[in-house]
Amino acid sequence: MKFSKSEKINLALDHLGIIDIESLVHYLPRTYNDFTLTHETNLENKERVVLFGKIVSNPTIVKKAKLTIVRFSFITDSFNYFRVVVFNRAYLYKTLKLATYYTLVGNYDKNTATINMITIIKGAIPDKEKYKAVYSLPSEIENYQFSNMVKKYLFDESREFSDIVPEYFKQKYHLLSHKEALQHVHFPSNANDVHKGLRVLKYEECLMFSLQTQLIRKENKSLQNKEKKKIDTAKINDFIKSLPYKLTHDQVVAVREIILDMNEPSLMYRLLQGDVGTGKTLVANIALFGAFLRGDQGALMAPTDALAHQHYESLSKLFNNKLKLGLLVGSMTNGEKKIIKEKLVKHEIDIIVGTHALFSGDVEYAKLGLAVIDEQHKFGVNQRLQLASKGDNTDLLLMSATPIPRTLALTLYGDLDVSTLSEYPILNRNIVTKVIKENDLEIFKYVDKSLKKGNRIFVVAPLIEMGTHGNSVEELYEKFFQQYRDKVVMLHGKLDAEEKNQALENFKEGRTPILVSTTVIEVGIDIKNADLMIIYNASSFGLASLHQIRGRIGRDGANSTCLLLYKDEEKEDIEKLKILECSLDGFKIAEEDLALRGPGDMNGIKQAGMPNFAYANIISDFKMFEIARDDASYILTHAENQDFQKLIKQAYIYTKENKFRNV
Repeated sequence: MKFSKSEKINLALDHLGIIDIESLVHYLPRTYNDFTLTHETNLENKERVVLFGKIVSNPTIVKKAKLTIVRFSFITDSFNYFRVVVFNRAYLYKTLKLATYYTLVGNYDKNTATINMITIIKGAIPDKEKYKAVYSLPSEIENYQFSNMVKKYLFDESREFSDIVPEYFKQKYHLLSHKEALQHVHFPSNANDVHKGLRVLKYEECLMFSLQTQLIRKENKSLQNKEKKKIDTAKINDFIKSLPYKLTHDQVVAVREIILDMNEPSLMYRLLQGDVGTGKTLVANIALFGAFLRGDQGALMAPTDALAHQHYESLSKLFNNKLKLGLLVGSMTNGEKKIIKEKLVKHEIDIIVGTHALFSGDVEYAKLGLAVIDEQHKFGVNQRLQLASKGDNTDLLLMSATPIPRTLALTLYGDLDVSTLSEYPILNRNIVTKVIKENDLEIFKYVDKSLKKGNRIFVVAPLIEMGTHGNSVEELYEKFFQQYRDKVVMLHGKLDAEEKNQALENFKEGRTPILVSTTVIEVGIDIKNADLMIIYNASSFGLASLHQIRGRIGRDGANSTCLLLYKDEEKEDIEKLKILECSLDGFKIAEEDLALRGPGDMNGIKQAGMPNFAYANIISDFKMFEIARDDASYILTHAENQDFQKLIKQAYIYTKENKFRNV
């Protein structure tokens, strides 16, 4: 669709994904210019002020080596006098005119009664221009041009925009129509207008998401495997008693929940989440044993070859040749893969461990009854379902080591049952975390102490190659190699599978006890005698990610140390890192991390596997998610209502198109 006579503008809009009226009006402002005049009494220090008045002194200028300062005096219509200072805009010295009226925006310094100017506009701002939307646009499109395009369609009385929210809830919550909400967001008179408009858009999104997850849940529960055999729980209990260690209370509860699910005719669709080291893998392995007991095959999918190999070794030790195991990863030869695939079809493998290869088109199972997916957020929904669909109505168990507060998980994963592990088996972690300034001599003292004890050391960098933003793996490898020579090995995502496996093997066996790596070690690497973690440029990582990385050490209960290094970061970044000095509780840290990110900064959260939303914010709008979840339940239990039927149908279409469920 063409919105302009200019082909440059149309092409630029196309690149923004604006291809029709719907996408045009839903491209929302990134911010707003607020030129509402400030009440001039009792101004606070550093307060942003907007004043209208005139210049009452000729501007003066001071020029220094890398700095120019323009000063002038300003008096408002209320006869309040201010000194104004402007930095590094020398042209204003010639363009500002004495006794001329301007609208002035700046930050007020209460101690000197001075305004540090941000911008100055000649004359008064018309009322309708005082609160104006600002869009993120390419250089080909001016802000006013885009605004005019939106206005053309939003204020066309003949054009309707369908409402998502049923009339019942619009009246209950005093909500605007969808069209009115968009008008308020694009063309507000003040901040309250924006709030009213966004309130509608957010609630629509929360309601649709909640309805969608509950529809998926309902659909999952309706799927049944009538040939399912019951798992002999006595044999599960005997197996647990035979283990050389006692399960935690959380593990016992999780096993019970999973086995009960697997014994239901309906399919299991459960998330097993837990902090680093709480024993999720053992719980999943017991579930796989349960599948074996009822005559099914089990599949365990991991995001990397290294983690798949680790799971395979863990299962081999656990079952000690009592079950037939197989491994299928991308680095295997075609001949090796062919043998494994043939065994799977003949049911000569009880449990298969692998990566994405497990759901390749040419992989067939004799009787896949349980699919376990480790680090579930590393895989898309379609990939998960591809694996589950390899069997006839397969149970699905998703694992995640990214702790999400339980109330949040229950709301965001309304289509899943959730089991949570928070206790540590056998030994608690004894990790001391220190936030310190980067200093080679001090760091090497910690390394020498660890090497003397014969332990392993992780060194983590934010980058692979040398760059301007922080230390790289290559730089740190060179630094540590100069000091420790053949005791150092490097690991990062650009190495091929064989190189990665060799690096990890050398590290694990102690041939190279110092591993310099990126965050590829964040997930699943289990080296029992690693007691030192050194993380460079620590403030460039989220707290939850740092906690995951820290989880690679102290896994045998021994005293361990995690060093979070910084150079010249701002004080607030250092304060953020100090949260990790005070806590080893992943759920508490996740809450702090989510709260610190605030609205609009969802990058790390996306990486943590949470859904992404266009309008709603998982943290600041959590109460709205809870309300929408309850409203969705109400809609489904009153499905005879015609308005509700229409919304249910729409949500069902969204579910099939996977528009919201995109984690």
